[in-house]
Amino acid sequence: MGHRTWYGKICYYSPGVIPVKVIMTRKSNAPIFSMSAKEIIKRSIFLVVSLLVMAFGVAFSIKADLGTSPISSFPYVVSLLGSLTVGQVTIIMHCVLILLQIIILRKKYQFIQLLQLPVAFIFGFMTDAAIAVIDGINPANYLMRWVYCIIGLVILAVGVSMEVTSRITTLAGEGFALALCQVIPKKFSTLKICTDVSLVILAVIVSLIGMHTVKGVREGTLAAAIFVGLLTRKFNPMLEKFEEKALK
Repeated sequence: MGHRTWYGKICYYSPGVIPVKVIMTRKSNAPIFSMSAKEIIKRSIFLVVSLLVMAFGVAFSIKADLGTSPISSFPYVVSLLGSLTVGQVTIIMHCVLILLQIIILRKKYQFIQLLQLPVAFIFGFMTDAAIAVIDGINPANYLMRWVYCIIGLVILAVGVSMEVTSRITTLAGEGFALALCQVIPKKFSTLKICTDVSLVILAVIVSLIGMHTVKGVREGTLAAAIFVGLLTRKFNPMLEKFEEKALK
């Protein structure tokens, strides 16, 4: 089973979130320290590709208009209220989550986690690019919306599995939940779900205040919350084989 070396205790990803075990030690703060320069380069390129794949997953979920994934619900709603794009709001949100990690962990914060910052910018820019690429594609009816939604879920799951396989760093949402593991005696899966639910609730509140209706949170949001992690679990074994052959 795949593992990561992070902050300081063992947490588990539930099947509905990211189905791999996170092994944490105090001796090292990220697997990157045990990699050669060549391996770091290969894995970093793979991470960037995974961000691009996830960006297209988000773009298809937005195009389906059945509700975005939980982590993208707040950026999408905020983008509807002003001049900021989904990608720009995503960058801002991730920066806030990184700052919260520092506040929560204080002296325990490991600065290698600041790798989440460039990842946030890359993911934000790629999200806007992916949205622009498929902008001309529009589902004709409710059934086609579900087709787009399912395409988005599958693509997003592939991207998440690739991101896990890269073992370089995480997105800030996942990093925030990992940080909470250090101060709250709960499993990572529980805290990640709480983080996602909080973002969805925040998106609903902002939507109701700003537009007097709920946007960005619908049946597709629930489908993403349930099936992205389950699909990721299916893709992980295939990518683990790829990792052994191509990334080491």
